[in-house]
Amino acid sequence: MTERQIAILSSIIEQYAEVAAPVGSVTLAKLFNVSSATIRSEMAKLEELGLISQPHTSAGRIPTDKGYRFYVNLLTQQQEQLQAPDRSSRAIEARVATHGSRADRAIRSAVDSLVDLTSNLGLATIGDELYLSGMGNLFSQPEFMNGNHAQSVARLLDNLEPWLREAAPNEPLNVFIGSENPIGKSSGATLIISRFRSPFSDNSYIGVLGPTRQSYGRVMRLVRQTGAMLEETL
Repeated sequence: MTERQIAILSSIIEQYAEVAAPVGSVTLAKLFNVSSATIRSEMAKLEELGLISQPHTSAGRIPTDKGYRFYVNLLTQQQEQLQAPDRSSRAIEARVATHGSRADRAIRSAVDSLVDLTSNLGLATIGDELYLSGMGNLFSQPEFMNGNHAQSVARLLDNLEPWLREAAPNEPLNVFIGSENPIGKSSGATLIISRFRSPFSDNSYIGVLGPTRQSYGRVMRLVRQTGAMLEETL
């Protein structure tokens, strides 16, 4: 892929996250200061690679799970470099610090903070319990108004805790996009979780579940930093 194709793919993903509607060539042509025909040609190449798709004739393009995976891999490489905490992560840290002597309350507070900041469903393992917060956020997303998608997401949530115990993903940040999810493969959901050590387990998890249409850079950074902060605090 060329640098411009990567930039166009990134722009489609980021704009789709904001507007929840297919991104057209006219919008991108203005952004890249090239003709609409040039953008359409580049879009055709991205579509051939399976990174974007056209939901219906005369529509713009939306990312595919493969496109999101390419984008997330790029972000992961960038975020592996040390990053200073931003205002949002400092806000989570301050909120958690008020419960520093109670690990369960600290973890719940961190989850609730992620819910507020990402508008996703937040989750964490606390011993043998899976704590969930922000269910209304999840099912108010336009993607999950469809009954089939909602059922698939519910199935994923019902089976998430035993799957985490069995699979024990061991990376500091784990991202499961759409069909990559072990359960609910057709849900159109993305699970972003961080593993951390806590008084309850060496394999505790905190993260969010939301549509594949995510602001991945921000959400991945917040989840990664929250997991690291909890491990240090607890």
